[in-house]
Amino acid sequence: MRFRGPILLALILTSVSLVVLPAATEMMPVGEIRPGMKGKGLTVFHGSERSEFSAEIIGVLENSMGPRRNLILARLAGGPLGDSGVIQGMSGSPVYVDGRLIGAVSYSLGAFAKDTIAGITPIQEMLRGDYSSLIRTARASFLPTLPIASDTLSTLLPTQLEKPNSFASNPGDVSAFGLPTATAANLGLQLKPIATPLVMNGFAPEAIAQIAPIFRSAGLAVSVGGTASSQINPATPLQAGDAVGVSLIRGDLSMAGTGTVTLVDGNRVHAFGHSFYNLGPASFPMTRAYVHTVLPSQAISSRIAAVGEIVGTIDQDRSTGISGTLGSSPRLVPVRVSLHSPGHGRLDSFNFDVVNDDLFTPLLTYNAVLSTLFSHSREVGSSTYVVSGEAKLANYQSAKFDEIFTGANATVMTALYIAGPLTALLNNGFETVTIESIDLAITSYDEVRSVELQRVWFDDPRPKPGHTVPLRIAARAHRGEEISRTIMVDLPANIRGRLQLLVADGSTLAQQERQQFGRELQATDLRQLINALNEARRNDRFYVQLLQQDAGAVVNGKSMTSLPPSVLNVINTDQSKGRLTNIRSTALREWSIPLDRVTSGSLILDIDIDGP
Repeated sequence: MRFRGPILLALILTSVSLVVLPAATEMMPVGEIRPGMKGKGLTVFHGSERSEFSAEIIGVLENSMGPRRNLILARLAGGPLGDSGVIQGMSGSPVYVDGRLIGAVSYSLGAFAKDTIAGITPIQEMLRGDYSSLIRTARASFLPTLPIASDTLSTLLPTQLEKPNSFASNPGDVSAFGLPTATAANLGLQLKPIATPLVMNGFAPEAIAQIAPIFRSAGLAVSVGGTASSQINPATPLQAGDAVGVSLIRGDLSMAGTGTVTLVDGNRVHAFGHSFYNLGPASFPMTRAYVHTVLPSQAISSRIAAVGEIVGTIDQDRSTGISGTLGSSPRLVPVRVSLHSPGHGRLDSFNFDVVNDDLFTPLLTYNAVLSTLFSHSREVGSSTYVVSGEAKLANYQSAKFDEIFTGANATVMTALYIAGPLTALLNNGFETVTIESIDLAITSYDEVRSVELQRVWFDDPRPKPGHTVPLRIAARAHRGEEISRTIMVDLPANIRGRLQLLVADGSTLAQQERQQFGRELQATDLRQLINALNEARRNDRFYVQLLQQDAGAVVNGKSMTSLPPSVLNVINTDQSKGRLTNIRSTALREWSIPLDRVTSGSLILDIDIDGP
């Protein structure tokens, strides 16, 4: 019994060392904020224990982030802040004045600041963003020009990686309460969102180097960390000031951004005080996080954190913060990759889940596959990768993967190619696509596997219509070996005169066809797009086309060949027909010659067809 007094006293002292809030958190509007006010903040500097820091209000920047978007300026102190300055990962740390919540620490003066000055996003603006529409503004949809080839698919993801809307400030629009106008304008230009630490586990350094600049432009800084499900008490409810994570990949590879909870209102959680990627409505797993330590730096300090179990779903990603609901996890896209290396006698399998998002599903799949290839294949020199697999789609046939890449850039090109169909499908502009799973089988070789077209000829220089004649093709492999193939070409019985026989690799043929059709030939619905992806020109074969000079047109994406001059003239003069591109030749027949290597080169053979 004698211990009850000291224990009770210790509990009282511990409780008063933190800000005590009523069940319903009282808030202070920006209009009541005054320079010189003293406040307290909560964040985690180590482990999962919340610590207190002090905040002295300097003033309020008005219109600093756009019309009627304000930022409270404060000087922070306490804990490691005197040495570290504002810390990456403390975004969302709540600040209270007289026990009333004013907002979240969210902005800093950038690198090498001599004073710990931070911008605080007002809590009313964070809540206003949460109550806005849950309907996501669609990203600009686009459709690849047909026909599709690997050169198209490898460029689809980079075209979608536009920088998110950044900190918007016009010095002429910025005014302030408590600061001179010139000072306010200058601070408006210097203040930037505190970078969000992005914990990446299991990724090869080369893969991190590929994706880091993309995330850096959005305010995400790659950081060391780990997983910490065993270090966090799952029975403890999530509270303001706790570390929180936004999970992007889970499984054999993991990736998550970390920050701080600003407010828990019932089952709604508000955090960060600035955007994660400014996506609007989102669907990311919300996780607990554990802080190993603070890594001080003269440039910018950061928390070394780890993520734990999923506790809910982040469904809003706005410029004023992120928010979500405690409870179940959102649906993720399972990705399974098997990597076979015959030269090393290895067969490795990898399983991970990526978030279901138009931008992040292709981007994260690209980076995860890239890391897998870097980690478990040849690191130096040229390689060859043979890819097969499928992306299973709800209510539609699967999108197939079937391609080969070789050379010094084969690793990156393979990963970009895999991201291509995912990017096209999720940004198709026709209807929403649900990717149920992604399955990939990749075989790697520590050598270049390529052939270059050398010669094409007929044994009979003047073949007859209706006859089937052998076409000889000679190509040279990477090491000089000559490879020959013969295909039987059946000539139509009703043709006479001069024809052309085109032999070309898939990318070259697709480029020539796209030039002929202009930008008019595109899919008109989702089913047609899936078919075009599955029938894309491949790298591992030569294509043979029998061409005839033939006037025609592409009208509103539909190819019309063998048009009489009178009809073509009407189409050209009738503006109501819509988009039109004239074409000058028609492919009468097409064949392909599959090889187990990357093909290159094109040749045209003129043919004179004699009568019977």
